[in-house]
Amino acid sequence: MLTHQREAAIVERIRAAGSVTVDELSGLFDVSGTTIRRDLERLELAGSLRRVHGGATAIAAASHGFEDGDADAAEKRLVAAATAALVEDGDVVLLDIGHTTLSVARHLRDRPVTIVTNNLWILRALGDEHLCTLILLGGAVGSKPGTVSGPLTEQMLALIHADVAVISSSGVRPDGSVVTDLNQEATIKHRMCRAADRTVLVTTSLKFPGEGAFQIASLQDFDVVVTTPGSGTATLEAALGEGTRVVFAASPPGRLGG
Repeated sequence: MLTHQREAAIVERIRAAGSVTVDELSGLFDVSGTTIRRDLERLELAGSLRRVHGGATAIAAASHGFEDGDADAAEKRLVAAATAALVEDGDVVLLDIGHTTLSVARHLRDRPVTIVTNNLWILRALGDEHLCTLILLGGAVGSKPGTVSGPLTEQMLALIHADVAVISSSGVRPDGSVVTDLNQEATIKHRMCRAADRTVLVTTSLKFPGEGAFQIASLQDFDVVVTTPGSGTATLEAALGEGTRVVFAASPPGRLGG
C-alpha cells in the first residue's frame, strides 16, 4: 500500500471510529509505529485529525491542524512560557520542530528578537503580524511534516551564530541520553546546538523516558533544561551535578534547580 493510500484509510477509520491508536494502525497496515506516527503528523498538519498521546482522534472542523492534542499539551505550554522568559530582547533564537517550540515562538512574536527555524508551523502560526524577525531555514520539505531538513538546512546552520538554541526531543533516557525518532532530525538538532552560545532543552514529564532511537546529545550537554514536576528525578540530579541548570516550569518565577 502506498503512503497516500494508507493515510486515506487512516482518515476513513478515524471518521468511522472517532479515534485510533498507533499500535492498532501499525498492526492493521503492517508497518512500524514510527511510520504510523509520521503519517499522523502529516495528517494533523493537513487538518485531517488531531494527534493525542498514543494515537489520534477526529478533529473539529474549526480547529487548526497544528494545534497540540497530546496528553501533555498543558505541560508544554507551561514549559514554553518559562523558556520564553529566559530569552533576552535582541537575542537570535534557534527554534527546532515541535509543538513546544511553536508555543515558544508565539510567546516571542511581539518581542524584538530574531527567530531562526526549520519549523513550518511557526511560519504558519506567526504569519506576517509579528514584531520579531523570522528567518526560515532552507531545505527539503517532507522528511517530517511541518519541517525542512537535509544538506541545505545543515549548510545554512553553518552560517548561523545564535545566542540560544531551543531544542525539543521525543525522550530522555535514564542514562541522560536525549533522543528523537529520526536520524536526520537528530543531526539538525545537534547542529543547532553547535550554532548557539546557549542551549535549552524543552521537555515534559512524559518524555522521561519517552521514545526514540537516535541520540541528539546528553542531558549534561545542555546549559538549561526546562521541564515540569514529575520528570526523571535521578536523571535530572545527575545533570545538575554536571552543571546543567534545571527550570521547573510549574514553579513560581525565579525558582530554579541548580
